[in-house]
Amino acid sequence: MLLLRQPNTGPAPTPDEMKKIMDRFGVWMESMAAKGMVLATAGLEVSGKILRGSGGETITDGPYPEANEIVGGYVLITAADLNDAIAAARECPGLDYRMAVEVRPVKHRMK
Repeated sequence: MLLLRQPNTGPAPTPDEMKKIMDRFGVWMESMAAKGMVLATAGLEVSGKILRGSGGETITDGPYPEANEIVGGYVLITAADLNDAIAAARECPGLDYRMAVEVRPVKHRMK
């Protein structure tokens, strides 16, 4: 799974910059899809809730505005191994725009 972490500090891209970024993201996603790698993908809303404690007794707003990064979306991919997933993540155009990509293996559920 690729978690797309967006910086929550500094200037936001201009509309023209955002179009260029999204165009590059489209090419990246199409490239992975053509290789049969993309299983699911979605952006995440900025707002949400965080539950903590037994039974989720504590609910707070999140992600926190003071956080340096927020998870802006995810791409669930299939890859031969972690190195192949890292190679796919290295092609993420967001890396050129202060984004971080976290690469995490997904545990398979036991039947």
